[in-house]
Amino acid sequence: MDAVVLAGGYATRLWPITRHRPKMFLPFGETTVIDRIYAELEAEERIEDVYVSTNERFAPDFEAQLAEGGYEKPRLSIEETRAEDEKFGVVGALAQLIDREEIDDDLLVIAGDNVFDFEIASFLDYYDRIDAPTIAAYDVGSTERATSYGVVDLEDDRVVDFQEKPDEPAGTRVSIGCYAFPRETLSLLPTYLEAGNDPDEPGWFVQWLQSREPTYAYAFDGTWFDIGTRESYLDAVAWRLGGESRVDETATLENTTIGENVHVMADATLVDATIERAVVFPDVTLEATTVRRSIVDEGATLGGIDLHGAMIGGYTQIPNDSRR
Repeated sequence: MDAVVLAGGYATRLWPITRHRPKMFLPFGETTVIDRIYAELEAEERIEDVYVSTNERFAPDFEAQLAEGGYEKPRLSIEETRAEDEKFGVVGALAQLIDREEIDDDLLVIAGDNVFDFEIASFLDYYDRIDAPTIAAYDVGSTERATSYGVVDLEDDRVVDFQEKPDEPAGTRVSIGCYAFPRETLSLLPTYLEAGNDPDEPGWFVQWLQSREPTYAYAFDGTWFDIGTRESYLDAVAWRLGGESRVDETATLENTTIGENVHVMADATLVDATIERAVVFPDVTLEATTVRRSIVDEGATLGGIDLHGAMIGGYTQIPNDSRR
C-alpha cells in the first residue's frame, strides 16, 4: 500500500501567517502538524511509499523539511501550480499524481493539515477487514459546523448518503480528509473527472463513489481539528498543550503574565505583556502589549497595543506612541 499526503493548498484564510509558509509547517508543540503524520506513516509497515503532494511555490520548503527530518518513505510529487487560482482541485491533482507516479496499489490519502488522535494503524486495520473504499468520520456536534464539510449518513458503518458542504445537513458526522482506496477504485478517478464532476474536494468523489460501490466509514469519537483558520489552529494547539502553556527556555519574560494555552517560542522577548491562548513565534518582541486568541509571527515587534483575535505577519513593526 502507498500513501499520499495532500499538502498543495495555499491556506489563504491563515494569511499573513501562511503567506510564505505551508500551513502544515505551523508549530504544534515540539513538532509540526505534518511531522506527526510523517512519523506515523514512517512507522507503519503496510505503507511502502509516501508521496507528498504539494505545489511549485512551496516545493523548496518541503524539500528542505524532508531532508532535515531524515525520513525514508516520504518524497515530493509536485503539482505545477504557483497560486490559488491555478489549482487543479484536490481530486484532479490526485488523479494526476497517480498517473505521474504510476501508482498501482491500494492507496491511503490523508490531508496534511489534519490533527486527530486515532492511530493510522487502527484505520488501516479497519480498512483491511472491510476491503472496500473507506473514509474516516467524526461527529462535529453541530449542524452549523457540519455545513463546512462532507456530511456522512451511515447504516452499520456503510455510507448510504454523502453530501458535500450541504446548506442544511441531515446530521453532524463528517468526513475528515482520511481515505483508503483499493487499487481498483482508483481506476474510477478518470471516469469521474471525464464526466465533468467537481475536481476539487475529495468529498465530491466519495459522494459519487458511494452510489456505485460499497463505501464504509471508520467512525471515531476522539479528537479532530482541521487546521484551516486561526481559531481551529489555536484550538489544536490548546489540545496539544493540554490546557497548560509552554515557554521556550531562551525566551525573556519581564513583568509578563502568561495565561493558559500559550506557546512562546525561542528568543522571544516579552516585557510588561499579558498573553492568553496565543502562539508567539521565535524572535518576537512584545512590550506593554496584550495578546489574546492571536498568532504573532516570527520577528514581529509590537508595543503598546491590545490584540484580540488577530494574526500578525512576520517582521511586522507596530511601535507605541512614545516611539514614533
